[in-house]
Amino acid sequence: MEQRFSISNKEKKELYHSELVRYGVTFDKAAEAAKILASGKPDELLTEKEIERVNEVCEAWLSKHKRYKNLNPLLAKHKRHSH
Repeated sequence: MEQRFSISNKEKKELYHSELVRYGVTFDKAAEAAKILASGKPDELLTEKEIERVNEVCEAWLSKHKRYKNLNPLLAKHKRHSH
């Protein structure tokens, strides 16, 4: 039996915001993008400004996320060797 869990827009917004801030997106920009993303509106209904903000924030997130993914194994290796 398949179960589907739905979360509210508020919960989606909080999840997006947390993930964006976790990887270094500024609090205010993350909040704005999270609200847009959680709305679930198709691109056609978003303003040019909203699309630009989401693209800017997502690009920043991706850059920081990639950096973290690359550094994490190096940090773990260093930690093992320092003991």
